[in-house]
Amino acid sequence: MTLPPRWVRRLLGPIVLVVAWALMVLLLPVLALAAAVASLWLPGRWRGLRLLGFAVVGLTVEILALVAAATLWVSSGFGSRLDTARYQRAHYQMLRIGLNAIVRSAQRLFHLRLETDEVSWSPLDDGVPGSTNAMIVLARHAGPGDGLLLLDTLMNRDHLREPRTVLKDTLQLDPVADVFFNRLPSRFIDPDPQDGDDVEATIASLAADLDDEDALLIFPEGGNFTRRRWVNAIARLRQRGHAAYADQAQTMPNVLPPRPGGVSAALSAAPHADVVFVAHTGLEHLSTIRDLWREIPQEKTLYLRWWFYSADQVPRDEEEQLAWLFDRWADIDSWIAAHPSTDARR
Repeated sequence: MTLPPRWVRRLLGPIVLVVAWALMVLLLPVLALAAAVASLWLPGRWRGLRLLGFAVVGLTVEILALVAAATLWVSSGFGSRLDTARYQRAHYQMLRIGLNAIVRSAQRLFHLRLETDEVSWSPLDDGVPGSTNAMIVLARHAGPGDGLLLLDTLMNRDHLREPRTVLKDTLQLDPVADVFFNRLPSRFIDPDPQDGDDVEATIASLAADLDDEDALLIFPEGGNFTRRRWVNAIARLRQRGHAAYADQAQTMPNVLPPRPGGVSAALSAAPHADVVFVAHTGLEHLSTIRDLWREIPQEKTLYLRWWFYSADQVPRDEEEQLAWLFDRWADIDSWIAAHPSTDARR
């Protein structure tokens, strides 16, 4: 997909948001009545009103975030000091507040619960040895919004990390993502890069100067799990001469085999960083608009599991590192098999 030029996105995106928000506020009584009536025929409890409430919160947060971004741009000398530490911290703080509002409203409106076990390392923990080092987070990618949940977890808990991440380029169609993540040390990439697009070099540049407050978030699978992607990914491994890893991937039916290129680039560029693997379950079956409409308002418990490895535990030899990555993904697959997606209906 070819994106509009940045100046077009920055001009039209906010206008569309403001118009949508104004119409929603103006028509809110009518929309609320229609949502309440529709909820009588929809499965779940007050599905229409819940979705309308979340839309109100989401659009309002986006408008306020854009106002904050404009204020920071003006106060930074019309953008001349946006890359200074002070303004980087200010952008992270605004992003932290916005993410917190979105995630908390989803938890309240849709009765979502987020649980982690008491064994694994987690940024929800406090005082864990080594947990204040620079960090590379390698996450399973499964379901809509999992990136937001993980960013919120990293930013809004005890350690208040300043995350860097690699995002799909089409997310720049969202005005807030376009503004904030282009100002912060994150990168938008084409998930199917063409000639000249060096994704590994992009990831390495993000990892190179990670400090103790930073966390680089990567999704090595490259996309949400589907059976078709799983089959195609295994076929690609065989085509590239990785028969042993293709065989191992076939024993992991709950995850896509990880793509090692970006992971290797990050680990090579930041040998000082600790590595955290993270898996979650509860959203993986939501892959289409129909799935979202059917399932999101249902009460659910989302489970998270973290595996922590200090920098000195990470293999540096390329072949050993690849085997280690696949073994860790096998751990994730086993954990998912033991923690199937569960509804927490009342």
